[in-house]
Amino acid sequence: MEDDDLPRPRGDAAGKLAGEDLGPYSQDELSQRIRLLQLEIARVEQHRSRADKHRAAADALFSPKSGT
Repeated sequence: MEDDDLPRPRGDAAGKLAGEDLGPYSQDELSQRIRLLQLEIARVEQHRSRADKHRAAADALFSPKSGT
């Protein structure tokens, strides 16, 4: 059984990043950080797209057929 519908625990990595003080970072470090975050966003979007397709396929397979 999958836990996709359960709330995520507090204190996940994204939440910790959002609260981090960016003051100590140099311009180069901030640029590197932005690039890494952009790559992570792309990875998450790809995963979400695959999950959406998987869910749609499962729904199509297991949903009741009408008119039969």
